[in-house]
Amino acid sequence: MAEPIAHSQAPAGHPAFPPFQAEHFPSQLAWLAVSFVLLYALMAKVALPRIAAIFAERSKRIGDDLKAAQGFKEQSDAAHAAYEKALADARARAQAIAAETREQQAAAAEATNKRLEAQLHERLAAAEQSIAATRTAAMGHVGAIAADTASAIVERLIGQAPAEHEVAAALGDALKQ
Repeated sequence: MAEPIAHSQAPAGHPAFPPFQAEHFPSQLAWLAVSFVLLYALMAKVALPRIAAIFAERSKRIGDDLKAAQGFKEQSDAAHAAYEKALADARARAQAIAAETREQQAAAAEATNKRLEAQLHERLAAAEQSIAATRTAAMGHVGAIAADTASAIVERLIGQAPAEHEVAAALGDALKQ
């Protein structure tokens, strides 16, 4: 079997890979330090300030957007409150108008009822007067009708018409009792 060989030794006479050769370590470390310092300076002076500026701009934009959103929210809340107030005022006005209309209609109905009631009382009074006049006229004729009827009955019974003064006297006696 073959013997293990170190990385710094090349097999079969080939030279070793230069980065693994010990004589190149100091220069490699020096270039590592130089490149680290250059990259650090480049990052600190160029890249990181740009990134910080981008972050600051984004942060400012987000803050401005949040302030604008808060302003819009306040405007929206104010508009909503104004809408609610206008709606409440409109409801109050509508209720006032409805109440006023109900009162006007009730007053008109009451006036119509009183007018109709007065007309009915007038008609009733006229009808009562007509009835009283008719009754008085009828009562005035009752005596004559009773006399005619009594005379017709007696004539039919006895065959001869009685004298008018006899019929009047008999009716007078009957009404006194």
